[in-house]
Amino acid sequence: MSARAAHWRRGLLVALCVGASLARTVEARASPAAGPDAGPTPAPAWEAMEAAIRAGGFPKLTSILVARHGNLVYERYFNGAEASTRLDTRSATKTITGMLVGIAVDRGLLPGPEAPVLRYLRLRRPVEHPDPRKDHITVEDLLTMSSLLECDDWNEFSRGNEERMYLVEDWVQFTLDLPIKGFPPWARPPADSPYGRSFSYCTAGAVTLGAVLEAAAGERVADFARKHLFGPLGIEGVEWPVTPLGLAVTGGGLRLTARQLLALGQLYAAGGRWNGTPVVSDGWVRTSTRPHVRIDDQTEYGYLWWLRSFRSGGRAFPAAYMSGNGGNKVALVPSLDAVVVITSANYNAKGMHELTDRLLTEHLLPALTP
Repeated sequence: MSARAAHWRRGLLVALCVGASLARTVEARASPAAGPDAGPTPAPAWEAMEAAIRAGGFPKLTSILVARHGNLVYERYFNGAEASTRLDTRSATKTITGMLVGIAVDRGLLPGPEAPVLRYLRLRRPVEHPDPRKDHITVEDLLTMSSLLECDDWNEFSRGNEERMYLVEDWVQFTLDLPIKGFPPWARPPADSPYGRSFSYCTAGAVTLGAVLEAAAGERVADFARKHLFGPLGIEGVEWPVTPLGLAVTGGGLRLTARQLLALGQLYAAGGRWNGTPVVSDGWVRTSTRPHVRIDDQTEYGYLWWLRSFRSGGRAFPAAYMSGNGGNKVALVPSLDAVVVITSANYNAKGMHELTDRLLTEHLLPALTP
């Protein structure tokens, strides 16, 4: 596998949360100033977690941040990272893309998630494997990883596997040219699936959402994001990777600090408001973080948000979260009014997501549980 392909490869399944409504009554606030290793004096639970990290139980962690009731209560950095370090979020970027799509809908630039994708990409015609069903692929289909395009990053034989996309110049055309997928006897078609959708993890679809956003907004993704999302939150200096044709990669790789990731999580935990000002509508927050497609018995998916309950101490904690290769997570836990950021550089490592799941269920949730 090439270095470029290795950089972009996404991990498989991550922890998700089952259908919680995440709009909160508290308002998101900027995290208080703190040094690279600042934060309150650790409680015994924090001390036990840090001892386990020092003992090598959680290798390659780069940061852990926790907010309760809108306030930063824990912040630690590891393995050379610090508060100013810009971290590769990998596929956590996809969730941020969903935020930007929601803002475009809120502002009337897109009529809604039911908007047909090809309406905004007319210059991409004609496409290979023409099929009238392609005309009906919607923004929502891409937000929920459930379009009928044959695209599956979890299947190395898929024509739409992201590794094949990285080998061509025009990633959006690559997506639109994909054939319509079939459903062999062992696969459940949309008509027989919960919510009427069949999940297929597709980075190419998330990349294509960036092209739709640019066409609808009439400006670059980076400019739109700076004006309408990052700017209102005081987030500066983000680093967008770009495709060979210069499109911001809305499918992964955005570089942010851990505190900036926390701010984005707090924004959604507060129903889309930041210091009292609406940034994303409460309606979009609620819609994004409810299930639209089922992945397996424990896992569902919203609008580029993973949905699952984490079990800890005999209790279930429904959560929605962003997830990226390496074990990166930004988890919203409504029952605790908490936002948790875990960043890790275990890229492409076996068990990378299970490792940060265990950090969450064995240490972080117990530390936050009354």
